[in-house]
Amino acid sequence: MTAGKNGMTYAEAGVDIDAGNALVDRIKPAAKRTSRPGVMSGLGGFGALFDLKAAGYNDPVLVAATDGVGTKLRIAIDTGIVDGVGVDLVAMCVNDLVCQGAEPLFFLDYFATGKLETETAARIIEGIALGCEKSGCALIGGETAEMPGMYPEGDFDLAGFSVGAMERGATLPDGVQEGDVLLGLASDGVHSNGYSLVRKLVELSGLGWDDVCPFDEGTLGEVLLTPTRLYVRQTLEAINNGGVHALAHITGGGLTENLPRVLPDDMGADIDLTAWTLPPVFAWMAGVGDIVEAEMLKTFNCGIGMIVVCDAEQADVLTVVLTDAGETVSRLGTVGGEAGVRYSGALL
Repeated sequence: MTAGKNGMTYAEAGVDIDAGNALVDRIKPAAKRTSRPGVMSGLGGFGALFDLKAAGYNDPVLVAATDGVGTKLRIAIDTGIVDGVGVDLVAMCVNDLVCQGAEPLFFLDYFATGKLETETAARIIEGIALGCEKSGCALIGGETAEMPGMYPEGDFDLAGFSVGAMERGATLPDGVQEGDVLLGLASDGVHSNGYSLVRKLVELSGLGWDDVCPFDEGTLGEVLLTPTRLYVRQTLEAINNGGVHALAHITGGGLTENLPRVLPDDMGADIDLTAWTLPPVFAWMAGVGDIVEAEMLKTFNCGIGMIVVCDAEQADVLTVVLTDAGETVSRLGTVGGEAGVRYSGALL
């Protein structure tokens, strides 16, 4: 080693390893709160270990899902309200897993930014931990990538990956038949899909993120950043009760595209649009953009974040189970007829 030379450092290139270490220390308590049976190692290693037998499985089948938050992140970045997007990230993965009949077991996140701001990153990852905790899912690892020159100042991106399990033979959908009842579980707003259109509509309205929301309490940015609802514990309880044939997470593609994904190819569904009340956010967006009903149903969840397809004889019991678990349940219609979703009544 040559004495007297002051060579370049990684920090001078824009990557602060000390900040990354500080972030890990900050988020360890939040990650620890998500621990569950099966976790063998947590943050800090080169990999994370999980014991399926310790989690209570005898003959498990693994299910994996990965997703992001989409352009909803743009609103979070522009407003600085970043605490809920971590919940969104978890929800987009675990709500998909449960549709296969799987219990989410663990979660890993990927957070990327141009310059690591420890406080902002910690708030985001603490939101991820909260989503995991509410879903019974352990946050056992992740990656924080500081990449100068890749992102404009203040920008970041998020992705997540979750693994779940079920006992062999318990896969959903299973047994969907004509006459099955469709139970709709209420959403908590727009969730995490359609935000490229949402942002265009806000621009068209002339309002800013800090303006008073015209259809709810708080600022427009705060309301539109309401996190995606987590349906895991509630729907697993319904599955364990018996009579659930399928679950459909209503994400991009809305009711029109997502429900057919869990129905047999030769079956469709009939939905009564008067079975639930359209939340004000959707009525406002439809009004601002003069959006027709069919487009709303194909783009947004329109107030229904998850659909439970169940045996008609179990529909009343499952309604009580889900209601007792905290869900607002609407009886939307039934399975039957030719492929596709047929609507009756008026949404708007």
